[in-house]
Amino acid sequence: MPAFDFLFEQIRRVLFSPGGMLSVTSLAGALMISAAFFAWQRKRRGRRLRAKVILRALFPRRILRSPSNQADIFYLLFNVFTFGLAFGWAVLSYQFLSNAIIAGLVSVFGSPAPAATGFVARAVITLMLFLAYELGYWFNHWLSHKVPFLWEFHKVHHSAEVLTPLTNFRVHPVYAVIFANILAFSAAVANGLGHYLFGDTTHQFALADTNIILVLFIHAYVHLQHSHMWIAFRGLAGRVFISPAHHQVHHSENPKHFNKNFGSCLALWDWMFGTLYVPAKKREKLTFGVAGRADAHSVKGELVAPFFDAAGHLLPKRGAEAPAAAIAQRVPRP
Repeated sequence: MPAFDFLFEQIRRVLFSPGGMLSVTSLAGALMISAAFFAWQRKRRGRRLRAKVILRALFPRRILRSPSNQADIFYLLFNVFTFGLAFGWAVLSYQFLSNAIIAGLVSVFGSPAPAATGFVARAVITLMLFLAYELGYWFNHWLSHKVPFLWEFHKVHHSAEVLTPLTNFRVHPVYAVIFANILAFSAAVANGLGHYLFGDTTHQFALADTNIILVLFIHAYVHLQHSHMWIAFRGLAGRVFISPAHHQVHHSENPKHFNKNFGSCLALWDWMFGTLYVPAKKREKLTFGVAGRADAHSVKGELVAPFFDAAGHLLPKRGAEAPAAAIAQRVPRP
């Protein structure tokens, strides 16, 4: 049946594709890094290494039993379907925009370069597409915090009160569609430019159709960004890469952390545009969630209410109240 075929294909992409958002290989890598980190911390403090203690540290009961974590499981199941639809639309947008950009460049500058298949050309194209992904991610994330209408949908993600790799799926379908198409636009620009300069850009270095650089980051530490692991990059590394601590700060309820660290893998765009907050080496005391969010872990509160809250920002009678409300919800005065 088509419905079951679609479901199984989505599960395969999520769990078994190397570039999947929750691939078993990347989760295994995150688990090994976490275990090694906890073991190193205990050894540095002169404590015995016991498997039972490490296991409890990796899977705290307060997180596993949290209503927030249980809601994240629902979002995972729900978004297995909606992500497929959102990104399917984005693929169409990507192809259309990419072709339009190539046609525009040809009309202005003449015929594109012949296809280049050498290592250098492929490496440059791979880097271009990765940086385009990062810029699109940063811009979408920045917009979602700065525009009150968009914030109402992105706020669903920030309502998480504990962070696990499943929190990555805690997004509203409207946000997913906007996110997918902004990424499609940024990737199309890079693809169109790369096609014109080097020829056929389908020969980027990729694994399971996912940019190889992104795959490496997913397997290195991206899952740990939504976790209780405080691994902080400092110095130059803290200005180039988004460490787990960087993103945990982004989720903080402390106003000094609002609107900081919008990047996915790289902190470069945050550094460039003045939204970077480099976390302390020692764990900062953080609490997560959104103050005053009613029914934070229910279908009504997280899938239905954002439509009404977002519509409220478009009504003239709410105009005078919007700035004050926006400050309380991480969005600065317009």
